[in-house]
Amino acid sequence: MNVVARMVTQEQDGIPGYLAHPDAPGTRPGILMVHHAHGVTADYKIDAYRLAGLGFNVLAPDLFNMFGIAGTTHIGMGADLQAKHGDDEFLGKMDEAWRYLIDRMGTDPARTGCIGHCMGGRLLIPFAADHPSVKAIVLYYPSVRDEPETGHRPRHAFHLAKTLQCASLVFAAGQDYIATPAIQGPLWQSFLANGRLVEWHFFSDAQHGFRHPDNPGFQPYYADLTWPLTTGFLQRTV
Repeated sequence: MNVVARMVTQEQDGIPGYLAHPDAPGTRPGILMVHHAHGVTADYKIDAYRLAGLGFNVLAPDLFNMFGIAGTTHIGMGADLQAKHGDDEFLGKMDEAWRYLIDRMGTDPARTGCIGHCMGGRLLIPFAADHPSVKAIVLYYPSVRDEPETGHRPRHAFHLAKTLQCASLVFAAGQDYIATPAIQGPLWQSFLANGRLVEWHFFSDAQHGFRHPDNPGFQPYYADLTWPLTTGFLQRTV
């Protein structure tokens, strides 16, 4: 299958980031990829290409570019940008990207899922709660903390996960310093409470960021192990 894969910009395309899709006409299932705190790093582009080869339309929007922050990656900037912009702002940008994936890329809205890592994984929980048409989400070590609800982060994942209407695949890392195993436990229970399909994989010696070569916690073994689990799940559920 021939694949179109390229960077997109706000000026030329109406949205910044990276997209990939089969080079053929027709409506297809789609995947929205929501990046980690380092932005749209190179691995997102490779994954988008590989997913397009499986027949998906794929969009990885650069949320930081959408806030007016220049650059093609934002390694080391994520914490400051999340402190500046609240969840509602991020979710608004994600909704813009969702509409682009469906309206501009010819994606079937009834057959669309999402992948998120770290920050992106955490944000996909409220996003999926707000978009019941989402068929499935894949969350790599979502950066959920045991923290109170505030105006900046008004809805906690512990409360939202139990309301989701989609299938969920979660990869949890035993050495995660953000969403520690003590946090993962009640989060898991909340996912189970929604009554939908839940796949939960826990790796006791995995680090936060094991999927990303630009992350200090990168572990190639787990990166390779989880990819076919991800693609198989999406092919079954989207």
